[in-house]
Amino acid sequence: MLTKIIELSLVNRGLVIILTMLMALGGLYSALHLPIDAVPDMTNVQVQVVTDAGSLSPVEVERYVTYPVENTMGGLPDVEELRSVSKFGISVVTIVFKEGTEIYRARQLVTERLADAASSIPAGYGSPTVGPLTTALGEILQFEVRSDRHTPMELRTMLEWDIASRLRQVNGVTEINTHGGYYKTFEVQPDPDRMTSYGISMDLLFQRLQSNNNTSGGGYVIHHDEQRFIRGVSLLEDEADIESVVIRREPDGTPILLRDIAKVSIEPMTRQGAVTRDGRGEAVTGLVMMLIGENSREVVIAAKERLKEIEETLPEGVRLEVTYDRAALIGRTLKTVLTNLTEGGMLVIVVLLLMLGNLRAGIIVAMAIPLSMLFATNVMAFTGVTASLMSLGAIDFGLIVDSSVIMVENCIRKLSHDNGDTKHEDIILDAAVEVRKPTMFGELIIAVVFLPILLLEGTEGKLFRPMALTVLFALGGSLILSLTFMPAMASIFLPKKMKEDEIFLVRIVKFFYEPLVSRAILHPLVTIIIALSVFSISIPMARNLGAEFMPRLEEGDLLIEAQRLPSATLEGSIEMSTQIEKILMKYPEVKTVFSKTGRPEIANDVMGVHQTDVWVLLKPVHDWPSHKTRDELIEQMSEELNANVPGVAFGFTQPIEMRVDELVAGVKADVAVLLYGDDMEILGQKGKEIEAVLRAIPGAVDVKADYQSNLSTLTIKTRPEALAQYGIDAQTVLDVVSSLGGHQVGQIFEGRARYPIIVRIPEQWREKINLLEQIPVADDNGKSVPLKELADIALEETPPTIEHEGNRRRTFISANVRGRDVASFVNEAQTAVAEKVEFAPGYEVRWGGDFENLQSASRRLVIITPIVLIIIMLLLHTSLGSMRLAMLIFLAVPMAASGGIIALYLRGMPFSISAGVGFIALFGVAVLNGLVWVSAAEHSRKIGMPLDQVSHDTALVRLRPILMTALVASLGFLPMAMSTSDGAEMQRPLATVVIGGLITSTLLTSLVVPTIYPWFARGLHDIKLTHHYDPETALD
Repeated sequence: MLTKIIELSLVNRGLVIILTMLMALGGLYSALHLPIDAVPDMTNVQVQVVTDAGSLSPVEVERYVTYPVENTMGGLPDVEELRSVSKFGISVVTIVFKEGTEIYRARQLVTERLADAASSIPAGYGSPTVGPLTTALGEILQFEVRSDRHTPMELRTMLEWDIASRLRQVNGVTEINTHGGYYKTFEVQPDPDRMTSYGISMDLLFQRLQSNNNTSGGGYVIHHDEQRFIRGVSLLEDEADIESVVIRREPDGTPILLRDIAKVSIEPMTRQGAVTRDGRGEAVTGLVMMLIGENSREVVIAAKERLKEIEETLPEGVRLEVTYDRAALIGRTLKTVLTNLTEGGMLVIVVLLLMLGNLRAGIIVAMAIPLSMLFATNVMAFTGVTASLMSLGAIDFGLIVDSSVIMVENCIRKLSHDNGDTKHEDIILDAAVEVRKPTMFGELIIAVVFLPILLLEGTEGKLFRPMALTVLFALGGSLILSLTFMPAMASIFLPKKMKEDEIFLVRIVKFFYEPLVSRAILHPLVTIIIALSVFSISIPMARNLGAEFMPRLEEGDLLIEAQRLPSATLEGSIEMSTQIEKILMKYPEVKTVFSKTGRPEIANDVMGVHQTDVWVLLKPVHDWPSHKTRDELIEQMSEELNANVPGVAFGFTQPIEMRVDELVAGVKADVAVLLYGDDMEILGQKGKEIEAVLRAIPGAVDVKADYQSNLSTLTIKTRPEALAQYGIDAQTVLDVVSSLGGHQVGQIFEGRARYPIIVRIPEQWREKINLLEQIPVADDNGKSVPLKELADIALEETPPTIEHEGNRRRTFISANVRGRDVASFVNEAQTAVAEKVEFAPGYEVRWGGDFENLQSASRRLVIITPIVLIIIMLLLHTSLGSMRLAMLIFLAVPMAASGGIIALYLRGMPFSISAGVGFIALFGVAVLNGLVWVSAAEHSRKIGMPLDQVSHDTALVRLRPILMTALVASLGFLPMAMSTSDGAEMQRPLATVVIGGLITSTLLTSLVVPTIYPWFARGLHDIKLTHHYDPETALD
């Protein structure tokens, strides 16, 4: 079959070249329209159910909202994890589905059960809604609505009702999340003294406002054969309308209007979040959230274009300033990848031109690099693989051109012989057919090595699967090109007569290599002892490497988490964030700083008012006045903040890293100690004990227990006997309680916008219990009944947040690790916690965060690596027909591994999953080199050459191809290993392992294998079977 393909390609050369060009044009189009991001989206398949519970305390939110939603969602199919957060006025339940579940199906399953969940929640306690259709990487653009002439309330109104609705029209935008400023409300502040003197209750006030703000439809009438619609309107339109509402008419006919007992004004709604920027006070921001699966670069560009268009239509003086732009990070990482690929490709081309010794042949082979890549982009576009640091990060053009090199090199060799009158095309056909199996076998071994990476699951699967797929696509393209395009090009552009001269570089290498390999063959024991010594040295190195899940991607920006005690106020947090911004803005490396306190309008991030995320956007490193590392800058900032801002716990991370950690693990940190139990008091106490233990461990930074202290809560509890005595419903009392925070009684419409009418007890009455008791609740035969007659008021302690996982309460202690690897830190921490903290029955500890990903990935690699090695062994046996020779080639694996370990150790890199994937790729290349050598040796042995001579001659003959394979593979990765630009951290361990391993495995193939080959080959007999047909024709 392969011979037929080659024949067809040579007969239809023009067609092959035209088809290749069309494929290249298609690849170019695909490359320009591929979805692009800095890293693959690691968010698991999850759906959030968000319930706005008004002003309920965390305990009430848990009881009345979270439990009903959890119980309803518990029996859904394919659910892997169910966790929730109950905070003041909000419940967020996160349902995590098994990997591979279609996100739209997951949302459909959740939506179907929402009605059941809503019916289990008492009326007035909120209705559950499904969170936005986005992921951790969906937060692509943030902007500030800025003006010196408008108030924060006016800016927020513009953002909410004008800017956001127009931005949502951008293709790929799913939601605009607003944060900061004030939401406009029409506030009615009753005077309880005046209400008592008139004998008017709060219940009556609510009723009158609701009854005087309505519309109704009266159908239609026919008038002169025309239809006329009838509508009744009694809508309140402004403060004057609200003040004119009649509350009651006195016996003498005098009306009591709302203005007689209350004050009406435009006031901000009670809020749970605020934004400040650059130390100049409050700001209003919008966050563009991208739809799952969209091209983030295109969506960012479109959203920024739309912002410019919107800005022109806004009132004079209003500007829209972009504060955070994902496109900048995507641009930097993409530049890193493209630079590495270009430099790697150029190095490979230079080596090919030098080693092949023929310019035309070099150019033909070099064409395989861009063409294979364009083939891969076509398949990436078809299969939906995103272009990112990871998917493009492991492409080594050295491996990709391997099959084309073998094909063209053999064509040169054949053309350099005296071929008499044989046609040029026939010589090329013979040359191509001769090496069709080795080329296919070479690609197959590399492909087989990458196939098991597709078995990785979870976060590591999302990171590395795109990488393996892209390499496989490029290898597939390379194989097709080597069987079609390469023979066609060789037949057109290679001359009929060629000289196969050894080039200068190979001659120099051979000059040093020949005496070396002769000595190695003469003294086999010395050679073996040296090889074993190299392997032995790597063992203690491997044990001291340490481990981490992934090297940290330097995003170019910082995110500082500032946490105060839960009893902190929003006003206090705004002062604190402004102070932090003023300190950080003094740093010449900082471009802008903005702080987000509490939660935004769409509570995708449920923070309390005591929690602030400080976004520090840095200038490019080349603009920094003095050379310092990011860790040094962080250390400097950390020291200054801790010294100048008391009572705040700081934690340093990065924007994307923080959101991924939080959405995947529910915790924003490298390591999280998850503590499960029922009693919040015990959870809090044990949390603080664990926090103290972690602080004492070297490398621990930003250690904090989530549950620090309780909140003071004013509990107003109705007395059933008093309610029965006065004939008043409990709900009437509870409506009055809700008016302390703001009881909504209707809406006022202004065009598209709508603003709530809120009844709220004045501040001085809310703050003093003796005045609170006097608020008139209801009417008893013309006499108002005060709150103290109907309810008991007491001060209690309640937790600020209640978290669940699997319907069990939990708390967590988080820590980041700096200056050491995560695995050794966790091992030490686990031992320390087990020794120093005792747990009661029913309480358990689990270790999570980034460390959990490392564990699951390591477990999977332990299964995958032996599978890879067994498959390689089987392929070698199939190729050579001998287990002994397969074992000989297999010796390249431990030698290659030792080189990879030594390289990691010398560069001070811990073992990471990136390095693990590097080892898997390395084994394929190392084995391929061994196979090339042993195949040639076997050919010589079978024609009767003595074994000692076989080793010597094969070592010299196969030096060029082995050297070329090793050089192109390692040089293809060299720019990646040496790169220091943004995003290179993820690729560096992988490239380091491959280069280090190739050095040792090439030395093994060129020195140790020739030494020990006679031992393995001695006494080998070929199994001969009698065929009644030609096996070659059967195979072809």
